[in-house]
Amino acid sequence: MTGVETRSDSRDSLFLLANVSIENESEQHRVRVRNLSDGGMMGEGPMRVARGNRVTVELRNVGKIKGNVAWVQDQRFGIAFDEEIDSQAARKPSGAPQESSVGSAMMSHAHRAPPPPKPQNIRKV
Repeated sequence: MTGVETRSDSRDSLFLLANVSIENESEQHRVRVRNLSDGGMMGEGPMRVARGNRVTVELRNVGKIKGNVAWVQDQRFGIAFDEEIDSQAARKPSGAPQESSVGSAMMSHAHRAPPPPKPQNIRKV
């Protein structure tokens, strides 16, 4: 991996557990989530995955999310989610009351890449 930052989503370091299963396999693996964003996560654990594997991740307060293994290095791996999640929900204690959808969307917005500029707002030099 290079030192060049190519990600568009910000992420927070954290420590929580998730269940991951590889598509077409019944076994679930308990892995540590080392960082999490709305678009993906870095996991760590003794499960064997390969780049391109389809997986399902189960996160507390979020549920099951399908994704794709983007990279693997030793026991760490990156998963790109098929759809964005509210990563802030996974950080809340299990069973914590959920805020209204407006409140959680507002809080989660801080962890998403800004929308692209509108073409009419771009200055030509």
